[in-house]
Amino acid sequence: MIGNDVIDLDLASRQSNWKRPRFLDKLFTGFEKELILSSADPEKKVWDLWSRKEAAYKIVNRETGERLFNPTAFECLDDGANGKIKYQSQILSTKTFYNTSRIHTVCSEGEKLLEKIGYCSRIQISKPDGFPVFVQNEDTFPASVSHHGRFISCVYLNR
Repeated sequence: MIGNDVIDLDLASRQSNWKRPRFLDKLFTGFEKELILSSADPEKKVWDLWSRKEAAYKIVNRETGERLFNPTAFECLDDGANGKIKYQSQILSTKTFYNTSRIHTVCSEGEKLLEKIGYCSRIQISKPDGFPVFVQNEDTFPASVSHHGRFISCVYLNR
């Protein structure tokens, strides 16, 4: 399985006030709040960790078919571009890319699968069973689509 999330940092900065009371408590575990508050750029760290959680959520949603809003059930276990997320007993691998405009995270069920991720340059997507697949010629690949503000990202799992 695969998940991804992209965050437009300019839009996030304008639309969300991460400093408001209880915002961090609702979305992040104690460890994650420590990472945020000790970061040189706390706002960017908020969206970094959120991007990882969203990418992991897309995998769990696809596996279970359940739509849930429980961000603290997904815990970032480390602080780096290549990371791990824990959901219940499952450990998922993430890879996060940063630039001044956006944060983009891809997530899979293991580090080896991260190496098989393809990026869609020309998007043709269908949604059988409500979940996206990337269609290339006659082949279909599990896909994940994310969009926020000025950015869209589509990744798929190569065979």
